[in-house]
Amino acid sequence: MIQQQYFLGIDGGGTKCKARLESLNGELLGEGLSGPSNPAQSAETAYNSVNAAAMQAVKEAGLTAEALSQVHACLGLAGVNIPAYRKVAEEWQLPFASTMITTDLHIACTGAHGGSEGAILITGTGSSAFASVNDVHTCIGGHGFPLGDKAGGAWLGWRAISHTLEAMDALQPVCDFTEAVCQQLNVITPEDIVAKALHYRSGDYAALAPLVLDFAKQNNAGAQAIISEGTEYLTKILTRLQALDARRITMIGGLASYWSSQIPDTIQRLLSPALCSPEYGAVSLARQAFKEA
Repeated sequence: MIQQQYFLGIDGGGTKCKARLESLNGELLGEGLSGPSNPAQSAETAYNSVNAAAMQAVKEAGLTAEALSQVHACLGLAGVNIPAYRKVAEEWQLPFASTMITTDLHIACTGAHGGSEGAILITGTGSSAFASVNDVHTCIGGHGFPLGDKAGGAWLGWRAISHTLEAMDALQPVCDFTEAVCQQLNVITPEDIVAKALHYRSGDYAALAPLVLDFAKQNNAGAQAIISEGTEYLTKILTRLQALDARRITMIGGLASYWSSQIPDTIQRLLSPALCSPEYGAVSLARQAFKEA
């Protein structure tokens, strides 16, 4: 008797892990959701999250745990762009019939282009870009905050605080924007800001990003300067992606809609909408790996 084959896509990030299980003919059977799955943060947590999300998808499909041995999986994980952590993930003892390990950027790109090659520019809490052209993968940015992530939410918040500190030092005008930053932080002096931000993580900085967008819309010079800097950076990335001859270019992430409205019209015309989810992209790659095996 020929066993039924299933295909599983995992989108594993720093805060959550999403799973999508499909049948051989492409029918969605089940989905799963679990916790953090970045092996660079915690290999054990990531391993457990991948298994939990996969099991949840299998159960939703009305299958038993034994079905996992008939699953061909693709795991798109944050952190595995670093070789040491990719090796960690590749050594996991997983219950699947076959497992492909790749980056979260790769599956997001594949999903955005409906299972085909292309390029993506992601702007959320951080920022990064990825292109897949003729099986050659190119990553741009994605170095993490504060080393990179320019134009991401964390960077916007960091720049808002930096600008406010300069205003307090009389190097920039004190204005409604800087006062709003102080009000949201509930601070009065530069020392208050430094003490408060001493242990800030990306998400804490990103909480200030909406202020930058709001005040830029109100034509505040300080906020507009930050937006101009971010726009210039993203325009350079999109120009670079175009030079790679990517078939399609898509902007995705929580800030994608905003930034796409800021970039020059000549660059905007290069953009195409995202077609599918990252976990769909992972399933597509699992199918491709299965066919090539």
